[in-house]
Amino acid sequence: MPLLTLFDKQVQLRMGQANVRRWVDDIFPLLGDEDPLGLDSFATHRLPLDEAPDAYRMFQRKQNGAVKVVFQPRT
Repeated sequence: MPLLTLFDKQVQLRMGQANVRRWVDDIFPLLGDEDPLGLDSFATHRLPLDEAPDAYRMFQRKQNGAVKVVFQPRT
């Protein structure tokens, strides 16, 4: 990292630790094959990766009801 440049631009860096171990017991059961949070059905659009630029514009402009776009490889 260019520390002198960051210093000259008065950029502040902050660090900390994530309390991951505290939440493992609560989060781990949610990571199975089941979908207890309903995230699989939350996607409003499923598109191939080569349509990513258009999908990003659609999402950014809040067009076509885009809430969550999932990219899938072409088969």
